[in-house]
Amino acid sequence: MSTEGRNPRSVGLDKMSAREVVRLMTEEEMAVMHALADAEAGLAEAGERAAEAFKNGGRVIYVGAGTSGRIATMDAAEMPPTFGIESSSFVAVCAGGDDAASKANEGAEDDEHQAVEALNALNLTTDDVVIGIAASGRTPYVISAVRHASQKGLWTCGIANNIHAPLFDEVELPILLRTGPEVLTGSTRLKAGTSQKLALNRISTTAMILNGKVVENLMVDVNAKNHKLRERCVRIVRDLSNATDEEARAVLEDAGWVIRRALRKLGVLDD
Repeated sequence: MSTEGRNPRSVGLDKMSAREVVRLMTEEEMAVMHALADAEAGLAEAGERAAEAFKNGGRVIYVGAGTSGRIATMDAAEMPPTFGIESSSFVAVCAGGDDAASKANEGAEDDEHQAVEALNALNLTTDDVVIGIAASGRTPYVISAVRHASQKGLWTCGIANNIHAPLFDEVELPILLRTGPEVLTGSTRLKAGTSQKLALNRISTTAMILNGKVVENLMVDVNAKNHKLRERCVRIVRDLSNATDEEARAVLEDAGWVIRRALRKLGVLDD
Protein backbone atom coordinates (compact mmCIF):
# COMPACT_ATOMS: atom_id res chain seq x y z
CA MET A 1 0.00 0.00 0.00
CA SER A 2 1.35 3.39 -0.95
CA THR A 3 0.17 4.97 2.31
CA GLU A 4 2.30 2.49 4.26
CA GLY A 5 5.35 2.71 2.01
CA ARG A 6 8.51 4.61 2.87
CA ASN A 7 8.89 7.98 1.24
CA PRO A 8 12.40 8.18 -0.27
CA ARG A 9 12.43 11.95 0.20
CA SER A 10 12.13 11.64 3.98
CA VAL A 11 14.49 8.76 4.76
CA GLY A 12 16.77 11.18 6.63
CA LEU A 13 13.90 12.81 8.50
CA ASP A 14 15.50 12.32 11.92
CA LYS A 15 18.59 14.29 10.85
CA MET A 16 16.71 17.27 9.43
CA SER A 17 16.37 20.67 11.04
CA ALA A 18 12.94 21.98 11.98
CA ARG A 19 12.98 24.25 8.92
CA GLU A 20 13.86 21.33 6.65
CA VAL A 21 11.07 19.17 8.11
CA VAL A 22 8.50 21.91 7.59
CA ARG A 23 9.71 22.62 4.04
CA LEU A 24 9.60 18.92 3.11
CA MET A 25 6.10 18.53 4.51
CA THR A 26 4.94 21.58 2.55
CA GLU A 27 6.45 20.24 -0.65
CA GLU A 28 4.96 16.79 -0.14
CA GLU A 29 1.50 18.15 0.53
CA MET A 30 1.39 19.53 -3.00
CA ALA A 31 0.37 15.97 -3.83
CA VAL A 32 -2.89 16.53 -1.95
CA MET A 33 -4.12 19.16 -4.40
CA HIS A 34 -3.13 17.02 -7.38
CA ALA A 35 -5.07 14.10 -5.87
CA LEU A 36 -8.15 16.27 -5.37
CA ALA A 37 -7.94 17.58 -8.93
CA ASP A 38 -7.79 14.02 -10.24
CA ALA A 39 -10.85 13.12 -8.12
CA GLU A 40 -12.89 16.18 -9.16
CA ALA A 41 -15.55 14.29 -11.12
CA GLY A 42 -16.15 11.78 -8.34
CA LEU A 43 -16.32 14.45 -5.65
CA ALA A 44 -18.84 16.41 -7.72
CA GLU A 45 -21.01 13.32 -8.12
CA ALA A 46 -20.81 12.63 -4.39
CA GLY A 47 -21.85 16.24 -3.74
CA GLU A 48 -24.84 15.84 -6.05
CA ARG A 49 -25.89 12.61 -4.33
CA ALA A 50 -25.55 14.23 -0.92
CA ALA A 51 -27.63 17.17 -2.14
CA GLU A 52 -30.35 14.82 -3.37
CA ALA A 53 -30.38 12.95 -0.06
CA PHE A 54 -30.75 16.19 1.91
CA LYS A 55 -33.51 17.46 -0.41
CA ASN A 56 -35.46 14.22 0.04
CA GLY A 57 -35.18 14.30 3.83
CA GLY A 58 -32.45 11.70 3.95
CA ARG A 59 -29.10 11.83 5.69
CA VAL A 60 -25.48 11.91 4.64
CA ILE A 61 -23.79 9.30 6.81
CA TYR A 62 -20.01 9.27 7.03
CA VAL A 63 -18.30 6.12 8.30
CA GLY A 64 -14.67 6.04 9.36
CA ALA A 65 -12.16 4.74 11.89
CA GLY A 66 -9.24 6.46 13.58
CA THR A 67 -8.13 9.61 11.79
CA SER A 68 -10.75 9.17 9.08
CA GLY A 69 -13.52 8.86 11.65
CA ARG A 70 -12.39 11.98 13.48
CA ILE A 71 -12.23 13.94 10.24
CA ALA A 72 -15.74 12.76 9.36
CA THR A 73 -16.97 13.77 12.81
CA MET A 74 -15.51 17.23 12.39
CA ASP A 75 -17.13 17.81 9.01
CA ALA A 76 -20.54 16.62 10.22
CA ALA A 77 -20.33 18.76 13.38
CA GLU A 78 -19.65 21.91 11.38
CA MET A 79 -22.71 21.61 9.16
CA PRO A 80 -25.45 22.88 11.55
CA PRO A 81 -23.78 26.16 12.55
CA THR A 82 -22.60 26.86 9.01
CA PHE A 83 -25.80 26.11 7.14
CA GLY A 84 -28.52 26.22 9.80
CA ILE A 85 -29.51 22.58 9.37
CA GLU A 86 -30.41 19.89 11.88
CA SER A 87 -27.53 17.87 13.28
CA SER A 88 -29.31 14.72 12.12
CA SER A 89 -28.79 15.64 8.45
CA PHE A 90 -25.05 14.90 8.42
CA VAL A 91 -24.01 12.05 10.70
CA ALA A 92 -20.59 10.59 11.44
CA VAL A 93 -20.31 6.95 12.52
CA CYS A 94 -16.89 6.41 14.06
CA ALA A 95 -15.41 3.04 15.00
CA GLY A 96 -15.36 2.87 18.78
CA GLY A 97 -18.36 5.17 19.21
CA ASP A 98 -18.56 8.81 20.18
CA ASP A 99 -15.58 8.60 22.56
CA ALA A 100 -13.30 7.62 19.66
CA ALA A 101 -13.91 11.02 18.07
CA SER A 102 -11.70 12.63 20.71
CA LYS A 103 -9.68 9.69 22.04
CA ALA A 104 -7.95 7.11 19.86
CA ASN A 105 -9.43 3.61 19.92
CA GLU A 106 -7.59 1.97 17.06
CA GLY A 107 -8.63 -1.59 17.96
CA ALA A 108 -12.25 -0.75 17.11
CA GLU A 109 -11.49 -0.53 13.39
CA ASP A 110 -11.47 -4.33 13.10
CA ASP A 111 -14.97 -4.77 14.58
CA GLU A 112 -17.15 -5.53 11.56
CA HIS A 113 -20.18 -6.48 13.65
CA GLN A 114 -20.15 -3.16 15.52
CA ALA A 115 -20.24 -1.31 12.20
CA VAL A 116 -23.47 -3.09 11.24
CA GLU A 117 -24.97 -2.43 14.68
CA ALA A 118 -24.07 1.27 14.48
CA LEU A 119 -25.81 1.66 11.14
CA ASN A 120 -28.85 -0.34 12.24
CA ALA A 121 -29.19 1.99 15.23
CA LEU A 122 -29.73 4.84 12.76
CA ASN A 123 -32.80 3.15 11.24
CA LEU A 124 -31.52 3.55 7.69
CA THR A 125 -33.81 4.46 4.82
CA THR A 126 -33.13 4.41 1.09
CA ASP A 127 -33.15 8.22 1.14
CA ASP A 128 -29.88 8.10 3.10
CA VAL A 129 -26.43 7.88 1.53
CA VAL A 130 -23.36 6.34 3.15
CA ILE A 131 -19.81 7.52 2.52
CA GLY A 132 -17.03 5.31 3.86
CA ILE A 133 -13.59 6.87 4.42
CA ALA A 134 -10.40 4.87 4.97
CA ALA A 135 -6.86 5.84 3.98
CA SER A 136 -5.84 2.22 3.44
CA GLY A 137 -9.16 1.30 1.88
CA ARG A 138 -8.94 -1.95 3.85
CA THR A 139 -10.45 -1.03 7.23
CA PRO A 140 -12.85 -3.86 8.20
CA TYR A 141 -15.22 -1.54 10.09
CA VAL A 142 -15.68 0.76 7.10
CA ILE A 143 -15.95 -2.03 4.53
CA SER A 144 -18.53 -3.84 6.65
CA ALA A 145 -20.58 -0.66 7.01
CA VAL A 146 -20.75 0.22 3.32
CA ARG A 147 -21.44 -3.41 2.39
CA HIS A 148 -24.34 -3.47 4.82
CA ALA A 149 -25.66 -0.16 3.50
CA SER A 150 -25.45 -1.40 -0.09
CA GLN A 151 -27.34 -4.55 0.80
CA LYS A 152 -30.11 -2.36 2.22
CA GLY A 153 -30.38 -0.50 -1.07
CA LEU A 154 -28.59 2.72 -0.08
CA TRP A 155 -26.30 4.61 -2.42
CA THR A 156 -22.70 4.27 -1.21
CA CYS A 157 -19.38 5.98 -1.84
CA GLY A 158 -15.89 5.00 -0.73
CA ILE A 159 -12.96 7.37 -0.30
CA ALA A 160 -9.48 5.86 0.03
CA ASN A 161 -5.86 6.78 -0.63
CA ASN A 162 -4.66 3.50 -2.12
CA ILE A 163 -5.33 2.21 -5.61
CA HIS A 164 -7.11 -1.18 -5.78
CA ALA A 165 -8.52 -0.62 -2.28
CA PRO A 166 -10.98 -3.40 -1.29
CA LEU A 167 -13.36 -0.64 -0.18
CA PHE A 168 -13.84 0.30 -3.83
CA ASP A 169 -15.31 -3.13 -4.61
CA GLU A 170 -18.15 -2.54 -2.13
CA VAL A 171 -19.43 0.88 -3.21
CA GLU A 172 -21.24 2.44 -6.11
CA LEU A 173 -18.85 5.39 -6.35
CA PRO A 174 -15.15 4.84 -5.56
CA ILE A 175 -13.03 7.96 -5.07
CA LEU A 176 -9.26 7.55 -5.08
CA LEU A 177 -7.17 10.27 -3.42
CA ARG A 178 -3.72 9.22 -4.53
CA THR A 179 -1.49 11.10 -2.09
CA GLY A 180 1.36 8.56 -1.95
CA PRO A 181 3.64 7.66 0.97
CA GLU A 182 3.73 9.92 4.00
CA VAL A 183 6.71 11.95 5.17
CA LEU A 184 6.39 10.04 8.45
CA THR A 185 5.89 6.47 7.28
CA GLY A 186 2.34 5.24 7.78
CA SER A 187 1.12 8.40 9.54
CA THR A 188 -2.00 8.91 7.45
CA ARG A 189 -3.10 11.86 9.60
CA LEU A 190 -0.77 13.81 7.29
CA LYS A 191 -1.31 13.87 3.49
CA ALA A 192 -4.04 11.23 3.45
CA GLY A 193 -5.96 12.84 6.30
CA THR A 194 -5.61 16.31 4.80
CA SER A 195 -6.95 15.08 1.47
CA GLN A 196 -9.91 13.43 3.19
CA LYS A 197 -10.83 16.62 5.05
CA LEU A 198 -10.68 18.62 1.84
CA ALA A 199 -12.71 15.98 0.02
CA LEU A 200 -15.48 16.10 2.63
CA ASN A 201 -15.37 19.92 2.49
CA ARG A 202 -16.13 19.69 -1.21
CA ILE A 203 -18.90 17.11 -0.88
CA SER A 204 -20.80 18.74 1.99
CA THR A 205 -20.40 22.33 0.77
CA THR A 206 -21.50 21.39 -2.75
CA ALA A 207 -24.55 19.63 -1.30
CA MET A 208 -25.59 22.74 0.60
CA ILE A 209 -24.99 25.09 -2.33
CA LEU A 210 -27.14 22.89 -4.56
CA ASN A 211 -29.88 23.07 -1.92
CA GLY A 212 -29.98 26.88 -1.91
CA LYS A 213 -28.17 27.36 1.39
CA VAL A 214 -25.89 29.95 -0.21
CA VAL A 215 -26.74 33.25 -1.91
CA GLU A 216 -23.89 34.46 -4.11
CA ASN A 217 -21.03 33.23 -1.89
CA LEU A 218 -22.66 34.02 1.46
CA MET A 219 -24.00 31.72 4.20
CA VAL A 220 -27.54 33.00 4.51
CA ASP A 221 -28.61 30.33 7.01
CA VAL A 222 -25.75 30.69 9.48
CA ASN A 223 -26.82 30.39 13.13
CA ALA A 224 -26.02 33.66 14.90
CA LYS A 225 -25.23 32.24 18.33
CA ASN A 226 -22.34 34.47 19.34
CA HIS A 227 -20.98 37.97 18.75
CA LYS A 228 -18.71 36.95 15.87
CA LEU A 229 -21.55 35.25 14.02
CA ARG A 230 -23.94 38.16 14.61
CA GLU A 231 -21.36 40.50 13.11
CA ARG A 232 -21.10 38.13 10.14
CA CYS A 233 -24.88 38.27 9.76
CA VAL A 234 -24.70 42.08 9.67
CA ARG A 235 -22.11 41.96 6.90
CA ILE A 236 -24.14 39.42 4.91
CA VAL A 237 -27.33 41.49 5.08
CA ARG A 238 -25.39 44.65 4.25
CA ASP A 239 -23.68 43.01 1.25
CA LEU A 240 -26.92 41.61 -0.15
CA SER A 241 -28.92 44.79 0.26
CA ASN A 242 -28.65 48.57 0.30
CA ALA A 243 -28.65 48.64 4.10
CA THR A 244 -25.91 50.23 6.17
CA ASP A 245 -24.35 48.32 9.05
CA GLU A 246 -26.68 50.05 11.50
CA GLU A 247 -29.77 49.35 9.36
CA ALA A 248 -28.73 45.72 8.84
CA ARG A 249 -28.26 45.23 12.58
CA ALA A 250 -31.62 46.78 13.36
CA VAL A 251 -33.54 44.65 10.87
CA LEU A 252 -31.72 41.53 12.02
CA GLU A 253 -32.63 42.23 15.64
CA ASP A 254 -36.25 42.67 14.55
CA ALA A 255 -36.01 39.41 12.57
CA GLY A 256 -34.58 37.41 15.46
CA TRP A 257 -31.17 37.30 13.77
CA VAL A 258 -32.56 35.15 10.95
CA ILE A 259 -30.83 36.38 7.80
CA ARG A 260 -33.47 35.20 5.34
CA ARG A 261 -36.21 36.89 7.36
CA ALA A 262 -34.21 40.11 7.47
CA LEU A 263 -33.61 40.01 3.71
CA ARG A 264 -37.32 39.51 3.10
CA LYS A 265 -38.09 42.56 5.23
CA LEU A 266 -35.65 44.50 3.06
CA GLY A 267 -37.29 43.19 -0.13
CA VAL A 268 -34.16 41.31 -1.22
CA LEU A 269 -35.62 37.79 -1.03
CA ASP A 270 -39.12 36.72 -1.97
CA ASP A 271 -41.34 34.93 0.56
